Amino acid sequence: MWISSETPAAGEVVRVRAQIVHVMESGLRLDAAGALIPRNTLTHFTATIGEALILDWVPETAISQNPYIEFTFKARLSGTLTMVWSDATGVVAEASQEITVL
Repeated sequence: MWISSETPAAGEVVRVRAQIVHVMESGLRLDAAGALIPRNTLTHFTATIGEALILDWVPETAISQNPYIEFTFKARLSGTLTMVWSDATGVVAEASQEITVL
C-alpha cells in the first residue's frame, strides 16, 4: 500500500495505491491432468476510514491476476484507513494505515 500523505491538510486530496497477490482463476481453465481449475476470484473490496466508507467495489471476472487499485479521497477526518479484499473461497485480506488530518 502506498499513500500520498499520511498527514494531509484538511480538504487535501489523498491518493492511495494498493496491490494484492491473488491468482484470479476464472473457473474456465484446465490443469495438466485436464481437470477444471475451480473458480477463485476477488469478489469484494472496501476502503474505510474509521466507520466512514470511502470505496466499495465488486470486481468482475475480467480483472487480472494480482490486481492493482488506485483511488483518491478528500481528507476530512483522522483515523485508520482500512482496505479489505475478499475472494470466492472466503479468504479475507486486510491492510491498514493511520491517517492524521492536520
